[in-house]
Amino acid sequence: MKTILNSFAEAVEDIQDGATIMVGGFGLVGIPENLILALTMKGVKDLTVISNNCGVDDWGLGLLLKNKQIKKMIASYVGENKEFERQVLSGELQVELLPQGTLAEKIRAGGAGIPAFYTPAGVGTPIAEGREIRRFNGKPYLLEEALTADFSLVRAYRADSLGNLVYNKTARNFNPIMAAAGKITIVEVEELVANGELDPEVIQTPGVYVQKLIISAQQKRIERLTVHD
Repeated sequence: MKTILNSFAEAVEDIQDGATIMVGGFGLVGIPENLILALTMKGVKDLTVISNNCGVDDWGLGLLLKNKQIKKMIASYVGENKEFERQVLSGELQVELLPQGTLAEKIRAGGAGIPAFYTPAGVGTPIAEGREIRRFNGKPYLLEEALTADFSLVRAYRADSLGNLVYNKTARNFNPIMAAAGKITIVEVEELVANGELDPEVIQTPGVYVQKLIISAQQKRIERLTVHD
């Protein structure tokens, strides 16, 4: 049985200044929004955050950014956040931008215990400057090291008390690989079901990767609303 928590403050109490955290989601889809809010309220600082992007100015990781709680951001896309742009240009925020596929594979490799791999992405660009390159079958490849984190904050749709997880459609995105790559994985889940109720064929993260669970409803904000008559 996994630890099932009663408050978000309790869920993040072990995350201290200087921690490296992975945060699931893509835009605002599949983000552990209440865990992020709890970190904002805790005021923990100097975080290194690994996530596909940094949310928007007033929601998701954008809240941590606004409070200047993030020291370094490792991401693949940052185009929806004006505060992110301001902090980068002013030198307040360190940024490591990666091709999205490379970011995903660095995280997946970290969870699989693979320390590094070679990829063609980035060869011949500034990303490759000063980096190790090898040729395989006559083609150049860039060495990339895996990513792991002290904590992974993950959002799931359903879980059982053994920590087995199922995600909802595109909310799956980065969450499964991050669940595997954190030393401590904390899951914000919408629905907790009885053990045995989840079909083993649809479980997307086995409970072995999960340490803590907390049940919550979510606002599920829309990042960019487009309407037409």
